[in-house]
Amino acid sequence: MTPRQQALDYLRRLGNKVDADIDLGEAALALAIVDYPADLAPYRSHLAQLGTDLGRLIRDVPDDLSQRVIALGQLLDLHGYTGDRETYEDLQNANLVRVIDRRRGLPVSLGILLIQAARAQGWEILGLNFPGHFLLRLDYAGGRQIIDPFSGAAPLGPRELRDMLKQTAGIEAELTPDHYAPVSNREILLRLQNNLKLRHLSTDQPQKALAVIEDMLLFAPDHIGLWRESGLLNAHLGNLTAGIAAFEVFLRIGEERGASAQLLDHTRTLLRQLRSRLI
Repeated sequence: MTPRQQALDYLRRLGNKVDADIDLGEAALALAIVDYPADLAPYRSHLAQLGTDLGRLIRDVPDDLSQRVIALGQLLDLHGYTGDRETYEDLQNANLVRVIDRRRGLPVSLGILLIQAARAQGWEILGLNFPGHFLLRLDYAGGRQIIDPFSGAAPLGPRELRDMLKQTAGIEAELTPDHYAPVSNREILLRLQNNLKLRHLSTDQPQKALAVIEDMLLFAPDHIGLWRESGLLNAHLGNLTAGIAAFEVFLRIGEERGASAQLLDHTRTLLRQLRSRLI
């Protein structure tokens, strides 16, 4: 079995795991070598080293929330990690192997590195459902701090968050509790891969976008939106049988979960159209 096949098999097994059992770093590395074959041993070693170095950075200072935030920033500096502002759209920024090689990446890929290091120390750290820019929340001793992995783990207060939201969601946008809601490990991985999917769609490469969606469905097989996207892209590409199968899964899961009647009806119409083209 090739490394790529091993990675796909690993991702498929993740689809049956409860979220808490997902190793975020290992899963992100598996996704990386689907597109960029590599020996993962040095990358696994690097992730372990990040955790060790974080422990060393915090060892001789008071263990409080502010020092933990400082240590996360120091960890990024120590290893030369930075947000890629110059070539933000580069696909390599969403591939954890290439992020480690280049020491630059997107907010979500850098966030995964910090989450992995912090959790190795037993810290409580989460990704947040913030639109347009992945953020982290570090909790300790009754306090919490939101940090930006793209900007050296800089701490963010309400004013910075409000300004960031308006930049990504429009001048009328205001902070709501939803923006502070934590996301699961699986949702973090989906957010990482969504960057690749959107880049491919924006450059009119639907086949590559579909391949990303298929990888996402391996570890998130109950994500109804992905099944509908798979149906739409397969239909667009003329893969009628695959499109029909994807729409059927969407309808089955959507009906179970109470998807909107309008969306279900529209999908049924698309499904009938695809079936008629097979006759």
